[in-house]
Amino acid sequence: MNETDGRSLLERLTAHRDQGYLSLHMPGHKENTALAPYLQTLGAGLDITELPDFDDLHTPVGILKESMARAATLFGARRSFYQVNGSTGALLAAIRGATRRGDKILMARHCHKAIYHAVELCGLEPVYLLPPVAEGLSGPISPEMVQAALAAEPEIKLVVYPSPTYDGVLSDTAGICAVAHEAGVPVLVDEAHGAHLGLWEGFPKNAMQQGADLAVSSLHKLLPSLTQTAILHVGGGLVPLPEVERQTGIFQSSSPSYLLLASIDGCVRFLETEGPAAFAAWDRRLKEVREKLQPLQHLRLVEGPYPMDPAKLVISTRHSALNGVELKRRLREEYKIELEMALDHYAVAMTGLGSDDAMPERLSQALLALDTAAGPALEEPPEAEALPPLPPQRMRLEDAARQGGGFTFLYDGMGKVSGEYIWAYPPGIPLITPGEEITVEVVETVERLYRAGVKLVGTRGKPPFTTVVVE
Repeated sequence: MNETDGRSLLERLTAHRDQGYLSLHMPGHKENTALAPYLQTLGAGLDITELPDFDDLHTPVGILKESMARAATLFGARRSFYQVNGSTGALLAAIRGATRRGDKILMARHCHKAIYHAVELCGLEPVYLLPPVAEGLSGPISPEMVQAALAAEPEIKLVVYPSPTYDGVLSDTAGICAVAHEAGVPVLVDEAHGAHLGLWEGFPKNAMQQGADLAVSSLHKLLPSLTQTAILHVGGGLVPLPEVERQTGIFQSSSPSYLLLASIDGCVRFLETEGPAAFAAWDRRLKEVREKLQPLQHLRLVEGPYPMDPAKLVISTRHSALNGVELKRRLREEYKIELEMALDHYAVAMTGLGSDDAMPERLSQALLALDTAAGPALEEPPEAEALPPLPPQRMRLEDAARQGGGFTFLYDGMGKVSGEYIWAYPPGIPLITPGEEITVEVVETVERLYRAGVKLVGTRGKPPFTTVVVE
């Protein structure tokens, strides 16, 4: 039966397990949690395949169809598609569904690496928007920037940018959509860090509420859902809905995990019923921790100059003897507090709907103690740059990424064409992409981040020491 009966997907899975069926279908553990102890811990007793009572994510007609419809209503979308391959798979599907090979897309330079991978896979031509920088943070993309770029490049077929960014910076999506739609161009918002937006009066509106055509939200980042769960939302009529739906089946497994699907369904149901009270408590805790951190002398919370997501606590270390990486390490080693990410001049504490009443006091006590112990910076810090200046593009990204190249020391590669990405990860924003010239500024940025202890990742070389050049 495919009709819905009001039970959640988790309730159905539990009932199925308790009925004692003989499993002669995938997966191979056969729900036999006695086989190995880890299976019980991982919930394998609820891990099934597409059985008649449980619908099919790729051709939904029952509980999954009904659940996705409720998610669309909750988030203000025309259609919503559950994703078990995270926001990464959803972004690939969205871009593939909205473009054709060889199209130009207007994208913020501080987009996540998944969007660069979509450019490579789909053979797209990126036109970059460089965000402003203040407090060492990449700022928002403005409607004026988008309008000017669309006027200069009338062949652009899609606008893509993150809001909020990894650091919590918000762009004016309503304004961007207005100018893009006037030109007939759809807008995709990478809202991986913003699944909580628009669900509480104290938080900014989400992308769908502001008129975006496509938005991708990672439920697991700030909401109560398992890692790798996301939703792709579609709004408006500028993007062909059937093609987007088809692409979601290409960029995620044909055997989606019902444990992950039950987590998404459970999260949507939780937000519908318990959301208001849970968001009110979260909002109270966020205000409390900010108040408790007022006495900071050298470390400080970044509250501007851009519109910011209140759920992110961005801690600047520019006026402290600590840098961001050292702050993250000491919080972990001395206070058992794990931050989300750190660069040389700041660190990010990512709160979530699951943050409890102990969080404000525990985090504030640790930061205040480290603030006093570390003392001030020895000299006035220069304004930190979030990204190096845009390197010249000397070869198509797809061609350079697939072309064979030789390893060289990074310094020796200056003036040559990169055959790989170099990322500071997290946040996963490229310092250079395949096909771009390795400039002095790129090398200096890589060296600065390396000396500060930031994790650097190359797709073929080992930055900051070696890299791959193709010409």
